[in-house]
Amino acid sequence: MAFNSAAIEEFQDIWVFCEQRDGKLMNTDFELISEGRKLADKRGCKLVGVLLGDNVQGIAKELGGYGADKVIVCEDPALKVYTTDAYTKVLCEVAMDKKPEVILIGASNIGRDLGPRCAARLHTGLTADCTHLDIDMNGYLTYLKEGSTIDVDSVKWNMEDVNLKMTRPAFGGHLMATIICPRFRPCMSTVRPGVMKKAEFNQAKADACEIEIVKPTVSDADIEAKVLEVVKEAKEQVDLIGADVIVSVGRGINKDVEKGIELAQQLADAFGGGVVGSSRALVDAGVITADHQVGQTGKTVHPKVYVALGISGAIQHKAGMQDSELIIAVNKNETAPIFDVADYGICGDLFKVVPMMIDAINAAKASK
Repeated sequence: MAFNSAAIEEFQDIWVFCEQRDGKLMNTDFELISEGRKLADKRGCKLVGVLLGDNVQGIAKELGGYGADKVIVCEDPALKVYTTDAYTKVLCEVAMDKKPEVILIGASNIGRDLGPRCAARLHTGLTADCTHLDIDMNGYLTYLKEGSTIDVDSVKWNMEDVNLKMTRPAFGGHLMATIICPRFRPCMSTVRPGVMKKAEFNQAKADACEIEIVKPTVSDADIEAKVLEVVKEAKEQVDLIGADVIVSVGRGINKDVEKGIELAQQLADAFGGGVVGSSRALVDAGVITADHQVGQTGKTVHPKVYVALGISGAIQHKAGMQDSELIIAVNKNETAPIFDVADYGICGDLFKVVPMMIDAINAAKASK
């Protein structure tokens, strides 16, 4: 049967493209499988991981431990190293054959290259860099009530809408847009790393996961650009997503930027192994590099402790850190929105408060 992206009744199941590098699964795979599991349960369908590479069958079962019912493994020497041509050809051929309703791809460098090419070839739409996904309307309306200024109860909603609702930042993060693809399938989305919470690994589910081997046909003629060599650049960047403690700075440090960042680093060190984050304002001003940015247009984080120093708490920033286990906010403005999500709020000058916090932490450590 010919592939027709408009015949939406022929499509079923939720797929996650699972990226691997050098035979190792990426953390984003586990985040997307965990989120896909929730969507599949609401939709009443299977969750399928799709893994491309060479000799990667041995790592496929791990995806089942995070919720995949099945993993389709496509192995070929031509897939060992990512190339746009080979990966696009194989993923699209498998999708045209099996017709998934949804395809989720991590918004990594590879995912951002692969996603739009596959969407174009499959004649469907793609929502890029998503930070939230929903299928059922009840879940979506709950999200709107908690994270938007919309008066949800005053709007008449189509409660029967089961299209994938893909939400992403727009207009530089000043607006959130929810996009649906009602007329074509599969619904495709790239999802920002670190946004979705990874489920606990379940060995029994990993053992029960079905593995389907697909032998793709990839010839030299299919690959226009060939990878001759891979050279890894040693570039140290702050690991916000993996950090247990993040101390972020905002416009409140403007009167002495260097001192403010220094205090943030000292506080992060006092907690033990913490890292310094930032609001978008300081990144835009060139005060700190973009790899420190927390928020909808930066990184979404879930540390054990998040400290916001001189950050007012715009909705774009709160969306990137409000799921932290413990939030401490320091701000001179007692009406700052950051206090709405903070577990502990300190109204005061951060240049006076932070040294007191550092002394208190060090004293508590010494007493033990």
